[in-house]
Amino acid sequence: MKRTIITIDEQKCNGCEECVNGCNEGALQMIDGKARLVSELYCDGLGACIGTCPEGAITLEEREAEPYSEYAVMNRISTMGEKVILAHLKHLKDHNEIGYLNEGIEFLKEKSINVTLNSLFEPKLNIVKNNEPQHTGCPGSRQKTFSNIPNVAVDDTVGSELTHWPIQLHLINPNASHFNNCDLLIAADCVPFSISNFHSKFLKNKKLVIACPKLDSGKEIYMEKLRVLIEESKINTLNVVIMEVPCCSGLLKLAQLSVESSNRKVPIKYTVVGIQGDIKVEEWL
Repeated sequence: MKRTIITIDEQKCNGCEECVNGCNEGALQMIDGKARLVSELYCDGLGACIGTCPEGAITLEEREAEPYSEYAVMNRISTMGEKVILAHLKHLKDHNEIGYLNEGIEFLKEKSINVTLNSLFEPKLNIVKNNEPQHTGCPGSRQKTFSNIPNVAVDDTVGSELTHWPIQLHLINPNASHFNNCDLLIAADCVPFSISNFHSKFLKNKKLVIACPKLDSGKEIYMEKLRVLIEESKINTLNVVIMEVPCCSGLLKLAQLSVESSNRKVPIKYTVVGIQGDIKVEEWL
């Protein structure tokens, strides 16, 4: 499957081992004086190692890679002591990977491994001096799941129904726990600017991804991510909202091809929005 995973520029790597020490999952090792990715299975693609590299030798890329396994990681580190286990679980918590965090905790229960988890859920673990959430790598692409959102905007009239980040189809992790068994909304980039009640009409109780079928490159990556969402995250429905302009129909075609090429079928609902905000078509396929 295609997913986000690290790549290391060996020419830039100076062998300082900072990234190896910063990878709680054990995906990195020092070999012949260079940091190496020794297991795609252990690399979660969240990029904690990027912030520890003084040479900028580590970046994230989208490519074919073995799916990440939280069970495999926990099985590997379970004998390394409480500090290593807590460091890994804290890493998941800081990146709001609640699904993987719960899997890790369930593993501990299943194997009857006693770890003091109280400190993991203290607020101070997720706060830095400027009261911003901790992150590594690009702040704009850090994965987030929102909760307890007041349903009111700045002007006290319109509420936001967005529950997660990122939302651009190139940037999302299709295995993120918030996509599990969801009703997925794929919206063309222009749609929210064309219809005033986008959140209440289309986004409520759904998970969002956005894309532009005309300007975005890498359509094959989009199809692979949609396939993973259908087959592995097991989305319930696929809701496609596009504009009436001809180029926008490519997004609906992309969704249809993704369903057709998947071994699991989901119903597709598509809506066409006029450039003045009126609904032209709204039906199930």
